[in-house]
Amino acid sequence: MDIKTAVFSISNTDVRKCPAGHFPEYAFIGRSNVGKSSLINMLTGRRDLAKTSSKPGKTLLINHFWINGEWYLVDLPGYGYATASKSMRDKLKRIIESYILFREQLTNLFVLIDCRLPPQRIDLDFMQWLGESHVPFSIVFTKKDKLSNARFNENIETYKQTLLETWEELPPMFFTSSEKREGRDELLDYIDHINQELKK
Repeated sequence: MDIKTAVFSISNTDVRKCPAGHFPEYAFIGRSNVGKSSLINMLTGRRDLAKTSSKPGKTLLINHFWINGEWYLVDLPGYGYATASKSMRDKLKRIIESYILFREQLTNLFVLIDCRLPPQRIDLDFMQWLGESHVPFSIVFTKKDKLSNARFNENIETYKQTLLETWEELPPMFFTSSEKREGRDELLDYIDHINQELKK
């Protein structure tokens, strides 16, 4: 899929104020500093579509981007901010859960994981909750360029084995590097495939 147009649509904290219509939405979420904004900019080919920051927690809103006049890319707030106050963490939790559970247009949720880290309990618990809530999701491993191929493959295998301790079947997985534009075609083709199936 070629992304010809990528336009900011709306930001808000209330799922009821998300764009009207029945267009499919593909949302991206991950822990702070996982590289979400960089990935979104890489996918869309727009350098500053999603605002990147060296300070974790930049995204505190549900951000909708209108892609090719056909579907929405949704940038969700991250989770797991250790430095945030409890009231802020609770607010973000409500925003995230209300969108994921009640946004009928949500077609797939991409959960971003930093491939350099061992499996983190907060990510595993989040994905477990998605499964129990019957939310379709995929895993996107980020920052592939930061590891050697051998170490990367070792980390991914460890992650798969950890998931298989509680999952009968693994979700779709994608392996990306925003700097080297790796994984872009695979992710966009996956979205395009789902969109074509929905049109049928």
